[in-house]
Amino acid sequence: MNLNSPAAQRAVMPVLIALSTTHLLNDMIQSLIPAIYPIIKDAYALDFRQIGLITLTFQITASLLQPAVGYYTDKRPMPYSMVVGMGFTLAGLIGLAYAGSYALLLAAAGCVGLGSSIFHPEATRMARNASGGQHGLAQGIFQVGGQTGGAMGPLLAAFIIVPRGQGSLAWFSLAALLAMILMVWTAGRYARFQRQQAAKPRAAGFTPVTRSAYPTGTIVVSISILVVLLFSKNAYTSSFSSFYTFYLIEKFGVSVQASQVMLFLFLGASAAGALGGGILGDRIGRNKIIWFSILGALPFTLMLPFANLFWTGVLTVVINLIMSSAFAAILIYAMELLPGRIGLIGGLFYGLSFGLGGVAAAILGEFADRVGIEAVYRICAFLPAIGLLAWFLPPMREGAGKGAPSH
Repeated sequence: MNLNSPAAQRAVMPVLIALSTTHLLNDMIQSLIPAIYPIIKDAYALDFRQIGLITLTFQITASLLQPAVGYYTDKRPMPYSMVVGMGFTLAGLIGLAYAGSYALLLAAAGCVGLGSSIFHPEATRMARNASGGQHGLAQGIFQVGGQTGGAMGPLLAAFIIVPRGQGSLAWFSLAALLAMILMVWTAGRYARFQRQQAAKPRAAGFTPVTRSAYPTGTIVVSISILVVLLFSKNAYTSSFSSFYTFYLIEKFGVSVQASQVMLFLFLGASAAGALGGGILGDRIGRNKIIWFSILGALPFTLMLPFANLFWTGVLTVVINLIMSSAFAAILIYAMELLPGRIGLIGGLFYGLSFGLGGVAAAILGEFADRVGIEAVYRICAFLPAIGLLAWFLPPMREGAGKGAPSH
């Protein structure tokens, strides 16, 4: 069966949409953690360093296990493991709602991160295998769910959690239960599709690509550069997810609810950027999308610290729209470098995305306590310039993602 045929696309599209929806619910729950920071900062008398440590705890637990989970599921696929991961997320959500101390807040945030570490590698591998050869489109659809869910957190916090308090987090356990039900359906549908594919004879001359076209040294250097690119992007994004509301309140005197709405606008731009970057990456190549996300965002990040409230809102949307376009391209680029290691790459890069963001949040929190929150954004304005290291990435063929990389 040709995976690019209309029949194949009809077969796998429900799986992609379901995966995107579970990604939305998973990341929506995760996004509630930074969204409640203004509430718990006052309730628990926390400083910016302690806020940063909550982000660090969540994102480190989300990152440490992801490569190991991905490596294991590449050899032994476990579609139903996503349900177990969501169970940890549900436990962490309840813990955040009723935590009686800072230590319990950290433990609950860690549970949510653990759930993420189990979900992302397997879901990424399933999305790749259900792509029908359009890897950028598939990752774009998957990413739209996650980015949309991540953007919903601040909005839900503004209109539900801020008026009703920390305990209202428990209401979102219904979303976790819905995600678990949908994950069971998705895993069953995906497993059935895989059995159907395995039962069909492969086309003559078809050989699955399991070895990279690049030498080991080139792979190591390229993966290292991609990791650095992720660090520059996630460090900048973390400055917003953890501290943007405080920046708006301190600099412009807006209300907590207004700051959460503006954070929603910033994060909401990620969904459009992720889908657009994935689709364009299939058509014009991964390298061009990566370069666009770097050079396109830098002028706007440099302007942001000097903008008024209106232009701050406009610039943050433009910045995240551009920067988020690269994640699918970076992820698929890495998968092309190491074909046959989809779960490992998904776990590694999602894990690094969380882990590097957590490290950045902790460092930026310390800076904010020492030099002020506005100074943090003047420093972060230069972070996208690190991405100029993309110059050293080896080129791919046009339309990369439908074949192996070439020299």
